[in-house]
Amino acid sequence: MQIRMLDAAGAAAHAAQLRALLLDAVAHGASVGFVMPLSEAVADAYWRDVARSVEAGSRILLVAWRDHVLVGTVQLDLCMKPNGSNRAEVQKLLVHSVARRGGVATALMEALEMQALALCRGLLFLDTEAGSGAEAFYMRLGYTRVGELPEYCATPDGAWRATAIYYKTLFLRERKGRPQA
Repeated sequence: MQIRMLDAAGAAAHAAQLRALLLDAVAHGASVGFVMPLSEAVADAYWRDVARSVEAGSRILLVAWRDHVLVGTVQLDLCMKPNGSNRAEVQKLLVHSVARRGGVATALMEALEMQALALCRGLLFLDTEAGSGAEAFYMRLGYTRVGELPEYCATPDGAWRATAIYYKTLFLRERKGRPQA
């Protein structure tokens, strides 16, 4: 398996595979901000927005390839506020249904954490559907659950669910001083 960071041009070049991955994830119940039916047009618009954020420098897009097939992705949304330059949000960890339980998600998260450290982002946070299998996964990776918000999001089939909030502090070798004004 190979993990790569895509720039905006790379996201555009692989738009069809990214769309297929998102459609598969939602069709298989991933609560990642979309409800069924998810159209190709909506999925394409989502990835165009991601590409714009990547181009603006506010988001990192990582993808996992296995045998020249895109099998997973994750994003690191960088806080651009001066008082938040130490943090980033983990977003949209997606693994194709045929590649699940094969180490793709772990490899993507490890690569994401390396990127965060390289950017001096020592605090990562995320949310995931409360009670989902993803909770055990994030806890295995060292994320700490801080609570949940009731009826925060809808599953792909439209049922309202709580979301669980997690964080992880990465250890930076040195702090870069105070935030810039």
